[in-house]
Amino acid sequence: MSWIKKHTLNWFQFLALKIMRTGHVPKHVAFIMDGNRRYANKKHVAKVEGHTKGFNMLADTLSWCTDLGITEMTVYAFSIENFKRNKEEVDALMELAKQKFERLLEEKDKLMERGICVRIIGNLSLIPEDICKLIAKIMTITKDNNKAFLNIAFAYTSRDEITCAIKDIVKGVKHNEIVPEDINEDLISNCLYTYNSPDPDLLIRTSGEVRLSDFLMWQISDTCVYFANVLWPEFTIWDFLSAIFYYQRCYSDLQRVARIQNSKSITHNYRAFTYVNKLHHERQVMIKNMYLSAVQS
Repeated sequence: MSWIKKHTLNWFQFLALKIMRTGHVPKHVAFIMDGNRRYANKKHVAKVEGHTKGFNMLADTLSWCTDLGITEMTVYAFSIENFKRNKEEVDALMELAKQKFERLLEEKDKLMERGICVRIIGNLSLIPEDICKLIAKIMTITKDNNKAFLNIAFAYTSRDEITCAIKDIVKGVKHNEIVPEDINEDLISNCLYTYNSPDPDLLIRTSGEVRLSDFLMWQISDTCVYFANVLWPEFTIWDFLSAIFYYQRCYSDLQRVARIQNSKSITHNYRAFTYVNKLHHERQVMIKNMYLSAVQS
């Protein structure tokens, strides 16, 4: 199944989407794609089939976001907590992820043509080496694209992300590269996996669950949250447009003005600025080394 689909809507659905575009469209939408396992149980099929159906829905949703003019998506693909599931399901999910990342690489020409930058955010040390190499290839090939951004949270939780950021800050203090007085919200934000991205305007969670499951907890303090009472594989264009309408209504009623975060800059503090640049460079080098290992093997 392709990641990059052409228009998937009929004329009436596309008309509804065009009408929605006359209102305020969020620039960055995050998704908690919940309900794959319950869908499998509902349909009496294997859990991996539910996850496969969920991936197909992700491809459709990417297309809808593009059609609506949304330029950034962040999706919760695999939580660190998911590693606690039984080995058979975890192995099946890893194999499915490998297949889908391989498919994404096969579509690199489409990614380059549409200017899509793909970032995988999460704790890569927890991921099998073969999948890490695929991730490194995808991120390296698309890193200079800037028309649209797809962030895939894989082996991710907010607690782990914030813990890693704090460890990086402590390391900087220990090595006298920054001092305790440099530590503030900007520094922490710039040490997170999402340092390249503005905070989400809208977060959509499916399955009827009203919780955030440790996803982007630092980043969504000013985000509109929409809970859809539908399993992710059954998510439709109408559910999507309902979420967008909810966002537009909240935006209008509250006269919400999004904070300008496209450049999470801390240039007012040269010490912190220098340390953050060094940290980002180290992360880029790590990805580059994984990429070189992948192409040489």
